Amino acid sequence: MQPSESITIIGGGLAGCEAAWQVARHGIDVRLYEMRPIRQTPAHVSDRLAELVCSNSLGSDLIDRASGLLKEELRRAGSLIVALADAHRVPAGSALAVDRDEFSQAATEIIETASHIQVIRQEVTTTPETGLTIVASGPLTSEAFAESLRALTGSEALFFYDAIAPVVEVSSIDFSRAFRASRYGRGAESDGDYINCPMTQDEYEQFIRALLEAERIPLRDFERDDQRFFEACLPVEVLAARGNNALAFGPLRPVGLRDPRTGRRPYAVVQLRQDNAAGTLYNLVGFQTNLRYGEQARVLQMIPGLEKAEFVRYGAMHRNTYLNAPALLEPTLQFKKRPALLFAGQIAGLEGYAGNIAGGWLAGVNAARILANLPPVVPPPTTMIGALMRYISAADPATFQPMKANFGLLPPLEEALRGKRARGQARAERALADFASWLDALHLPESPALSQHADIAG
Repeated sequence: MQPSESITIIGGGLAGCEAAWQVARHGIDVRLYEMRPIRQTPAHVSDRLAELVCSNSLGSDLIDRASGLLKEELRRAGSLIVALADAHRVPAGSALAVDRDEFSQAATEIIETASHIQVIRQEVTTTPETGLTIVASGPLTSEAFAESLRALTGSEALFFYDAIAPVVEVSSIDFSRAFRASRYGRGAESDGDYINCPMTQDEYEQFIRALLEAERIPLRDFERDDQRFFEACLPVEVLAARGNNALAFGPLRPVGLRDPRTGRRPYAVVQLRQDNAAGTLYNLVGFQTNLRYGEQARVLQMIPGLEKAEFVRYGAMHRNTYLNAPALLEPTLQFKKRPALLFAGQIAGLEGYAGNIAGGWLAGVNAARILANLPPVVPPPTTMIGALMRYISAADPATFQPMKANFGLLPPLEEALRGKRARGQARAERALADFASWLDALHLPESPALSQHADIAG
């Protein structure tokens, strides 16, 4: 049976596009609303769907890492967005990083030309009162729609601050001081996929002093009273304020790296990761910041190798909005008070690109099932997708914060194993076996092959 009723999806980000693709593969019509370019956000720079505004990395691709397991589950589930990420990846060691422009352009063209999907460029200011709807409005939900959500939920939406890292032109990096290498020599190429800027203790301490003294962009009045930073994406200056060695033991930790000039491990190291397929742009890993632009150039050019760096994008910080999911959502991503309304992506309390994609995938699958009078589903708790959905719906509402995929969300292994890698591998094998059995019983329709869009997908 092919239902004739359509499903409304609000938001054309990673979650919204994934949800639209999953609904459409069931032969169901989708109305996908995206407010850009009619109304822009503080962080987006284009009108493309699935635009990545923070890092260009989707995290580790190793199967014994939580992020790698999550993406492998999505591949086996027929995820469009992960398939496009694979098609537009750039070198990043064991991580899956993409050329953000090619990636979002491909997603836009595929979604806009897909059967059963109608993209409507229009701001939605109220939550539809009838019909099946998936809200995937993202962390930068407009104020008008956020007010609608507050009225719907009966409580204030929570919020945190997310920060964007600067991007520099590789030709402006001084390689007499910087060097290419991956930690422990794990890069795909012999020279390594990361550019490393080593620091002596004196250089590091001078940098920290300048970073802490630099002028920041002031928060707006309505933001000051409830300032909440998300722990997984702290501005570098906030992290530095926690202690003199907070960065040296955090994003600047030098483990697994040796400076080829000295043969020794640096005191600290700033890493840059490739940001586009051409390899002309690199972003500063872990350097999300809210410093004023002029201050960013002054302070970041103190980093050895970046003295003459040319910045094509400065860092920025913006407010992210999400629901108190444990109080409001089922693990199927349905709104408890209105089962025909589902939430996906960061607005649902999910975190990280892969987590948002997973939410879009499950919301799309469940919306299609509801329309076909089938019960909504959630993967087993031993899978990363299933564990994430259970976490956001069962955490303590009083202390809830979004959390990225991690093995701590999965049930313990029956057999105690020594070694982090061994435990990760065992959890991954269990998850993929259980996920395969669950998918077989679900009987999802075959996902259209990206080969049909070879000129777009890459």
